[in-house]
Amino acid sequence: MPPLKELAGSLEGTLLYDDLHKTLYATDASAYRIMPLAAALPKNEADIIKLVRFAKENKIALTPRTAGTSLAGQTVGSGIIVDVSKYFTKIVSFDKENKTITVQPGVIRDELNLYLKPHGLFFGPNTSTSNRCMIGGMVGNNSSGTTSIRYGVTRDKIVEIKAILSDGSQVIFGELTSAEFIEKTKGDSLENKIYRSLYEELSNEATQKEIVKEFPKPEIHRRNTGYAVDILLYSDLFGGSQPTINVGKLLCGSEGTLAFTTEVTLKVDDLPPTNNVMVVTHFTSVQESLEAVMIAMKHHLYTCEMIDDTILDCTKTNKEQSKNRFFIQGEPKAIMMFEVASHTSMEDAEMQADALIKDLEENHFGYASPKLYGADIEKVNELRKAGLGLLGSIVGDEKAADSIEDTAVELSDLPNYIADFSAMMKRHGQDAIYYAHAGAGELHLRPVLNLKTKDGVYQFRNIATEVAHLVKKYRGSLSGEHGDGIVRGEFLPFMIGEKNYELLKRIKLAFDPNSVLNMGKIVNALKMDENLRFETGREEPNIKTIQDFSDSMGVLRAAEKCNGSGDCRKLPSAGGTMCPSYRATRNEKDTTRARANTLREYLTHSEKDNKFNHKELYEVFELCISCKACASECPSNVDVGALKAEFLYQYQKENGFSLRNKIFANNAKLNKLGSIFPALTNFMVNQPLIKKGMGVAPKREVPLLAPKTFRKWIENNKSKTTTTSFVNGKLYLFCDEFTNYYDVTVGIDAYELLSKLGYEVLFVDHEESGRAYISKGFLEEAKAIATKNVNTFKAIVSAEIPLIGIEPSAILTFRDEYVRLADDKASAETLAKNCLTIEEFFKREITAGKIRSEQFSEEVREIKIHGHCHQKSLSSIEATFTMLNVPKNCTVTIFNSGCCGMAGSFGYEKEHYEISMQMGEDTLFPKIRSTAPTTAIAAAGTSCRHQIFDGTNRKAQHPVSILNTFLK
Repeated sequence: MPPLKELAGSLEGTLLYDDLHKTLYATDASAYRIMPLAAALPKNEADIIKLVRFAKENKIALTPRTAGTSLAGQTVGSGIIVDVSKYFTKIVSFDKENKTITVQPGVIRDELNLYLKPHGLFFGPNTSTSNRCMIGGMVGNNSSGTTSIRYGVTRDKIVEIKAILSDGSQVIFGELTSAEFIEKTKGDSLENKIYRSLYEELSNEATQKEIVKEFPKPEIHRRNTGYAVDILLYSDLFGGSQPTINVGKLLCGSEGTLAFTTEVTLKVDDLPPTNNVMVVTHFTSVQESLEAVMIAMKHHLYTCEMIDDTILDCTKTNKEQSKNRFFIQGEPKAIMMFEVASHTSMEDAEMQADALIKDLEENHFGYASPKLYGADIEKVNELRKAGLGLLGSIVGDEKAADSIEDTAVELSDLPNYIADFSAMMKRHGQDAIYYAHAGAGELHLRPVLNLKTKDGVYQFRNIATEVAHLVKKYRGSLSGEHGDGIVRGEFLPFMIGEKNYELLKRIKLAFDPNSVLNMGKIVNALKMDENLRFETGREEPNIKTIQDFSDSMGVLRAAEKCNGSGDCRKLPSAGGTMCPSYRATRNEKDTTRARANTLREYLTHSEKDNKFNHKELYEVFELCISCKACASECPSNVDVGALKAEFLYQYQKENGFSLRNKIFANNAKLNKLGSIFPALTNFMVNQPLIKKGMGVAPKREVPLLAPKTFRKWIENNKSKTTTTSFVNGKLYLFCDEFTNYYDVTVGIDAYELLSKLGYEVLFVDHEESGRAYISKGFLEEAKAIATKNVNTFKAIVSAEIPLIGIEPSAILTFRDEYVRLADDKASAETLAKNCLTIEEFFKREITAGKIRSEQFSEEVREIKIHGHCHQKSLSSIEATFTMLNVPKNCTVTIFNSGCCGMAGSFGYEKEHYEISMQMGEDTLFPKIRSTAPTTAIAAAGTSCRHQIFDGTNRKAQHPVSILNTFLK
């Protein structure tokens, strides 16, 4: 065993070799699972040098990793995974005049472009993972994405690469003249030996001819087959016409097998035109859509992307992407996204779009071609980017498999290639999935396979082998942008010929004589059907849960929906909420992906009777705040909030429920007692010793009980309602435990507002929502509450008489957890359809014309909305926006504010206080501080309002309370 403890002590960064972190880094977004020896998070180049020398001395390999979104298995390995995503995130230098920028490998592509945008520049390659993928990974894979038909691939942008070689020496690979290259061959350093080896190998005329003969057609711009020795042949040093040569371009696409990149200098481009039109043409077959590409590409497109009906069907049930399919007409078998643009005017862009549509119609392609503009174009792009994640949402063990998903052929060959491919798939009984970069001659093709079965794994190899032969027939590239890695590496001898493959092996040996760098990828590759994430032929564990996970065929398959695409690693600048804990810590452990993968690992491999009973699971779930953002923002709809609740319940059954958890879970019951003498209770709970005993952070103030409960106020005041005619009908108001004991004034505002607007507000005796029980894993109690509340409301609530809730986290349990918990599932599902947040109800009534602007004053006021996480995930903030825009002179804006960080009791817990405040600082607090003191802050969540006050000293109000002040 290598001396890992000694290594850890020598690093400024972190070395992690506990079971949890080895599990986290055993997978990426590919089909593979290899348990590493450790994972390192180096802080600087000195740390990487130490890691390289340690690996050399101990005969182990290092695997470089950034976001871990690789699809071919490039970022898994049995040695040390070196994760540079946390600390290597600096923009080193920027030369605006020469349009170059130098960055560390952990800089996120979209973050780089945010930096460049004020200067009128951007980095062109645009992958579907652009909001979390990092430059190091893009260089490793030679990424390209949707913009390659205009702006090229990553290799085109390489100016210089600073790297650490396999002996720990530091080098810079940049552009050299032939004379400078030859000068580099002289000497005894590893760098000299590398240049000498390349010169000797590529100067051979027979070798040059073999490369030209066997490598993919040079017309295929997206070619990522093996090492890019064909690119080096462009130099006049090796028979080409270019006066310079750059070995950095060889490193691009080498997947970290030749050197460890620490800085990259890139060429950047002028920003694309802002006058854009996207034509989304609908087709009755995939083949028709591909034949249309040849016509469309004559129109100087900026985007030419394809999506098939399998992915479009997945968008129907995805909470986030269902909003982005607004343009779909009928049931197309495929759509093409054709984007035209103009630097001069919108009129010019319109003329281009009309000419394109006319050309398609004259050639009888497509049955509909709607034109989209502005923000709608971005929505369609987001739908396209979600493709891979959406495929993970397919229920069951048959999943879209990554093995043939990256083939590229010359554009003119694409229709015939796909026709041959489709015929081959038919022979295999497969309805394959087609999407992505049609305009570049590359489609992401995926068979649907069950890799848990021997037959599925056999097909995995068999289909990949046949596709390799088909791609070779067209002299295409087996990898266009995702890399060879494990999944395609062993096909390289066939794809480029044995002589060229032996050449690549010699080049690898020249760079890495001691086998230190990312072994088993590209050359001497591991077998593509071994080391898979799932054990072939295993007996699926039967795991009993208190929640109903039948919608995913059980809790294990609910976790397995995560395919590792890493959407949960996006930062606040990317928008949305997922994942607050990762945004605060930047640790892989705190991602949605980590939680799903760790749960899958232990549910699959644990030998305990209670497979949830592992401290590693407790550690990985600890900072999950059950915000539910993953349930909507994760394209695969991995609901980690539900998984955490189940875990806590099962884990605490074995290990006991702590006193603090019992206090927080039973909050409503304790408040019922405390409300007998509220002043005394309020005094007691905020005493330092009491807070210390409850484990509450000293800087927090425990919320104060109201002098009188909301229910008591209703009893005393309902008869005093002055409205004589309830012209707008009836509704039931859910008296949640937060409004009842703490936010009574909000409840009064809601009651008065609804009554005065002509609604009869009805109340019945009912249970609390159970939210606190759910969040703390007391699921037996939550189940009893859910069952009772469903039984109470199922016969009296309807579309005409809905159930309305003030506190989002309470009313939305009816739509979410109750469906998994209640005994009467059918009634719970029916009831859920008629349970609305009060904002949703107002939007519905405003749309129906029952609530009008004339009923409110014309006071001028600015309002900023912060949405509760559960609203964002399970409801909509747009409803609040509509509601607060009813008064004519309100200027209303929705904050893109992520999570506030309080998350119920989480932010009160002493060990979570700092991270809770960090979550608020990520986005929300700075935005509130930047608003004028007269601006009203609307926040529906009670915990959000407390967190806003603690973090900014500003008092936020419930939207109902704000609207009530405007009522005439």
